[in-house]
Amino acid sequence: MKEFILNVKGMVCGGCENRVQNAVKNINGVKDVVANHVDGTVKIVAKDDSVIEQAKQKIQDLDFEVV
Repeated sequence: MKEFILNVKGMVCGGCENRVQNAVKNINGVKDVVANHVDGTVKIVAKDDSVIEQAKQKIQDLDFEVV
């Protein structure tokens, strides 16, 4: 397993965290997702880095910015 941290702008509450977590956790290969609106991060645990581009796209589809 590998751990990845994405910096995400636009999350302002727990609801935002839940939306991001629910979208990313459904990607095949993702084992765990923790979004934190306070520090603007999304921590992803996955089998390999092939899921990162998919995760970025899903987060952007929710109108958040991956930086």
